[in-house]
Amino acid sequence: MNEQRPVDAEQIPPSAWRTLFTVSLIGFMVSLEITVIALAFPSLRDAFPTTTESTLSWVVTAYNIGVASLLLVSGWASDRYGRKKLFLAGVLLFVAGSILAGVSWSASVLIIARLVQSVGGAMQYPAGLALVLSAFPPARRQMAVGIWGAVGALAAAVGPTIGGVLLVISSWRSVFLVNVPVATLALVAGHVWLVEGKGQAPEKVDRFSVPAASLGVAGLVLLITYGDQWGPLTAPFLATSVIAVGLLIFFVFRSRSHPQPLFDLDLFKLRSYSVATVGNLLFGAAFFGWLLTLPSFMLDTWNWSPLQVGLGLAPGPLVAMVTSPIFGRAADRIGNKPILTMAGVCGAIGMVLFVLLTTVEPNYVVGLLLPGTFIGLAAGGSFAQLVGAAMRDVPPQQFGSAGAGRQTVFQLSVALGVATALAIVGRPEAGQPALEALQRLWVFTLVLYVGQALLFGLVFPNKAD
Repeated sequence: MNEQRPVDAEQIPPSAWRTLFTVSLIGFMVSLEITVIALAFPSLRDAFPTTTESTLSWVVTAYNIGVASLLLVSGWASDRYGRKKLFLAGVLLFVAGSILAGVSWSASVLIIARLVQSVGGAMQYPAGLALVLSAFPPARRQMAVGIWGAVGALAAAVGPTIGGVLLVISSWRSVFLVNVPVATLALVAGHVWLVEGKGQAPEKVDRFSVPAASLGVAGLVLLITYGDQWGPLTAPFLATSVIAVGLLIFFVFRSRSHPQPLFDLDLFKLRSYSVATVGNLLFGAAFFGWLLTLPSFMLDTWNWSPLQVGLGLAPGPLVAMVTSPIFGRAADRIGNKPILTMAGVCGAIGMVLFVLLTTVEPNYVVGLLLPGTFIGLAAGGSFAQLVGAAMRDVPPQQFGSAGAGRQTVFQLSVALGVATALAIVGRPEAGQPALEALQRLWVFTLVLYVGQALLFGLVFPNKAD
């Protein structure tokens, strides 16, 4: 009599790899554009000379606000209506916004196009993450997330170089139009390969929570981004603060009392989820505050070209790309706790080296490559691991909603990191004043990385909640 063989808990079906490829392809595309657009900003100034700097900044801000404000709704919709449907619809919207951005005839049209992209970005992220996590067996999910994170790191590594090449051989429009062939491939692959799946979500979302959460998060991102320019006692600052905080407080109380909340706040009772959420704030603010400000120093003080800056920054993300899947496989065996602790330590070492070794004279190996390698280790051990840590104990039926909540906090951390970095650095003259301003930021960033190491070393749970 034949006996049925037990299913190997670590056996990965081919469909899982196809799902990971499709979702990672879109992740690469989105991450690539976020990285490249910073290099394209000077070209945008030249293309729209009558547009003020503050208006042009909305090319970035509009996308960040749109994504952050719509993630919670998208997470609910992916669990309710189907993750494949929402993922593919999000990709379609993102590529439509990319085409509109690429043919924009004014800054206003470009900003509208970025808002369209943000809707697509918000739709595809929680659905894509849920598709990947659902496709892989629990024992191999950390590895899958590690590979997914490596693709994002690859985009960060090659993004400045690709951006520099595109700007040299073409124009800023190519930064957006390059998305079209990538998205087309992902749409075809997704239609054929992705398997539809749903989670547990209320049939009818609380109609008061949707605008409260969306407008509250949007207001908070706006406040973080422009609060320093407005000043603490100005009418825009006070009005935005009251509206954003008031709506978010209403959202929390509404979610506590409503039988079908937009977002299940009980997820924060999972210590792994709540601790990883705080870790997202620390790492996101540290990494993106550092990343945003360093290229300007290299351009203005070191007098490097955009292409040189892109190539100079590439090794750190390349280290993250190589180490992310390695850390993912390790996390399946030893857990996220030691890896995220180590990543915080590496980030702190990198910041110490930047403070001690970087000078006003270009010194690539000592002043950039060496400390940047430690930042690459911190990124490789943090980006995907923070996702894996947050989602470790989340029930599969809540993958979409939980992923959206985590990403909302991460978007806020990026906005907070960028705003804090700009406030600390200010607008110094090139040379020694610029270096001293960056050193103040690097000390602040050092504190954030130490906080990450202590948080995961001392507080994050070893075992499932």
